[in-house]
Amino acid sequence: MPIPSNPASPDKRAVQIARVSTVTATAIAVADMIGIGVFTSLGFQVREITTGFSLLMLWVVGGLTALCGAVSYAELATALPRSGGEYNFLSRIYHPALGFLAGWVSVTVGFAAPTALAAMAFGVYFEGVLAGIPPLALGLAVVWIVALVHLTGIQHGSTFQNVSTAIKVVLIVAFIVAGFTFGSPQPISFVPSARDLDHLFSAPFAISLVFVMYSYSGWNAATYIVNEVREPERSLPVSLLAATLIVLVLSVALNAVFLYTTPIQSMVGQLDVALIASKHIFNEAGSRIVSLLICIGLISSVSAMTWIGPRVTMTMGEDISALRLFARTTQAGVPRAAILFQLTVSSVLLLTQTFEAVLDFIQFTLTACTFLTVLGLIVLRRKQPQLPRPYLVWGYPITPVIFLIVTAFMTYYLITQRPMQSFTGLLMMLAGFLVYGISHMRTPSLAT
Repeated sequence: MPIPSNPASPDKRAVQIARVSTVTATAIAVADMIGIGVFTSLGFQVREITTGFSLLMLWVVGGLTALCGAVSYAELATALPRSGGEYNFLSRIYHPALGFLAGWVSVTVGFAAPTALAAMAFGVYFEGVLAGIPPLALGLAVVWIVALVHLTGIQHGSTFQNVSTAIKVVLIVAFIVAGFTFGSPQPISFVPSARDLDHLFSAPFAISLVFVMYSYSGWNAATYIVNEVREPERSLPVSLLAATLIVLVLSVALNAVFLYTTPIQSMVGQLDVALIASKHIFNEAGSRIVSLLICIGLISSVSAMTWIGPRVTMTMGEDISALRLFARTTQAGVPRAAILFQLTVSSVLLLTQTFEAVLDFIQFTLTACTFLTVLGLIVLRRKQPQLPRPYLVWGYPITPVIFLIVTAFMTYYLITQRPMQSFTGLLMMLAGFLVYGISHMRTPSLAT
């Protein structure tokens, strides 16, 4: 499908619903990035990486890589302005089939599975605040209540997103300050040593980086809702850059607090690293405070994914007649059917509790989609040099190349160290191609 030399401006409906401010777009990305990952992954990283410098470098490298990806996506989003994220980009740069593949991943499990995981984690952590309520019931209640908020309209969703994200950031900053103020220092150094060079180029570092990048995933959140953002040519680059920088600083500081206050031996292989650290900082009572912090953070994460995920489904429905139902919106611009579909998938995953297995293999597909998208920035520059670009990525071509090198480094070790999960992810992508072929044999595409 050729790329139009002058992309069409948003239709009247898109202009009418473009009520999302730069602050809200930033809040969505921050909420999407700071989920359960930053509070849990350190326990698995310290199994084979034991120096403070190398452990923090995981989050620094991951954050800088996400930053390179964010500014690359910003150029694409302003040059090809349409909601849908990778579905829109890959369709217009390469071929609609490749875009459908990215959309297929997003629609099936890309957002529904992380939503279910965050909701289940909410139920588990809320037990630390108020015991006696089944975690599954709490998880289901969270996804349904958040979905109902977003079904009422974009304005209500914006307010809910901004408030929940602001509370989350304030609580995280308070925890970081309290940790360095009241925590007992551990015998760990954050100064680089000779051993760190070996760590930085090792398989454990690469595998850990995959999950760090998954924790950072969401830096591209605003590109999924381009049609709803006011002045996207200005707002999108600012929101993507600001959100990634905020989360980079918070993630490095949080992990520094964990390492500074908590013996490494007590964190090895543990999921509830934040709770373990809180007990060392505040004693047993502190775990309730941290549980509440994580619960609030998880609510804003569920909200962000409930907002942006259905927009991919909606955009695909505009192009593919078999999915036309999902393109319909309410008078307030809310894609009701798309939200209800993702809500249904998330609920099924919660009830069956199979989503953790799903998350294990979507790492490969998510990494592949972002790699192809950033590579598409270079392809688009060559194919359409005259295409209007309201925002140009700084440091081109070094910036996108850094992202591609780090992503390729992770993918290589992901394939060699986790071949079965990677192969399963590849099969899922091939299934997307099959569905695309069947849908286009039966019904013609609406895209031209």
